[in-house]
Amino acid sequence: MPHRLTLALTGASGMPYALALLKALVARQQQVYLLVSDAAREVLRLEHDIILPADRTAAEALLRDLSDDTEGRIRLLDPQEWTAAPASGSGAPRRMIICPCSMGTLAAVATGLSNNLIERAADVVIKEGHRLVIVPREMPFSTIHLQHMLTLAKLGVTVMPPCPGFYHRPTDIDGLVGFVVDRVLKQVGLEGDMTGWGT
Repeated sequence: MPHRLTLALTGASGMPYALALLKALVARQQQVYLLVSDAAREVLRLEHDIILPADRTAAEALLRDLSDDTEGRIRLLDPQEWTAAPASGSGAPRRMIICPCSMGTLAAVATGLSNNLIERAADVVIKEGHRLVIVPREMPFSTIHLQHMLTLAKLGVTVMPPCPGFYHRPTDIDGLVGFVVDRVLKQVGLEGDMTGWGT
């Protein structure tokens, strides 16, 4: 099923990227398995005043509303939902994005931990040789962070710190966020909205 994709939100600053990416995926008719860590819920509250209900169905409805998802393309999964498709090599989507990716999640994925569904889903994508894109949000990077990124890059993972370009002359935050989202979309085989360099 080429239109399925896993998107994980973890506890790093950068929720504008995550929300814009989720909306873009829905607009491109992708079926999104959405994973949101407890720390990501707190960052959503801090950066956007979004309080996700504890009830999964209510939280899913809120995220669908925020993403203009009128067709039920978003499926919010519980972090411990081990029977969900992303947890199995035989059922997982062939593409996964972690945005934003905390350094804790980065370390867990780089060392093969599977303590929750986000880490397990990433482990499955790597072991199956599928597409994993990580958007790490931290600065400065320590040697430990960089070593983990190198480990993942050697495994074929695309590591994309959200460093926007300026040649498209952004005039607001949406322009900066949109640049990063476009680049991430292209890494998973989807068209973005912005004109590329030299075009």
